[in-house]
Amino acid sequence: MATVSVHYAAAAVTHRGRKRPSNEDAFGYSVEHGVYLVCDGMGGAAAGEIASSQGVEELLRLLGSRDQAAPLPLVAEEAIAAANLAIYSRSQRNLKLSGMGTTLVGLLVDGRHACVLNVGDSRCYRLRNRRLEQLTMDHSLVEEQIRLGRMTRPEALRSPLRNVITRALGTQGQVTPDIFEIEAEPGDLFLLCSDGLTRELPDSLIESTLVADLHLDNLCKRLVEAANKAGGHDNITCLLVRAEG
Repeated sequence: MATVSVHYAAAAVTHRGRKRPSNEDAFGYSVEHGVYLVCDGMGGAAAGEIASSQGVEELLRLLGSRDQAAPLPLVAEEAIAAANLAIYSRSQRNLKLSGMGTTLVGLLVDGRHACVLNVGDSRCYRLRNRRLEQLTMDHSLVEEQIRLGRMTRPEALRSPLRNVITRALGTQGQVTPDIFEIEAEPGDLFLLCSDGLTRELPDSLIESTLVADLHLDNLCKRLVEAANKAGGHDNITCLLVRAEG
């Protein structure tokens, strides 16, 4: 039996939210090269914006020009290491950028074969058969406490430490990303997003929004509008990627 091939379509929306004076999120994608990225920056002054933008630019360049014969996980690992070092080196050369960093969530695809990339607490979800599943695991202090049984999820949502992440791109000379392989199926819908979305909306509401029969652009807008309506306390970015038969 012939293998079912897939191609991809994508759309994205970013918004500074209702409380923040600027937008430190960044996104980028190339359907041609199968690269989809969201970064959420952090750092004083404009440093967060610089870190997230540089992260997206470096990874789009590195992954877009990858060796097509090389295994996706290896390509992803090398690209993340290089992008991390580039951001870190820039912060070391400029005191105004000291300590800057960014989260990273990404999807790298080659036909049905895909890799999910994650550093920090931006997330990747997959909607399959109208059911939403979180594919990434947050690198955050409260998530570690939950996994250790020292904190419940409701306690984590109220914790003053809920913004503390344990891994970021560019804050140190080396970083350990989560990279794992998946198989995409026609009809799969992937959501890459910053925590400005997931802090405001429960997974159940995200799921009920994504099952609507709407264009990807409109789905992104609906999610961002819902997050702003719920408070909009942070920058909000949604990138949707659909696998089509």
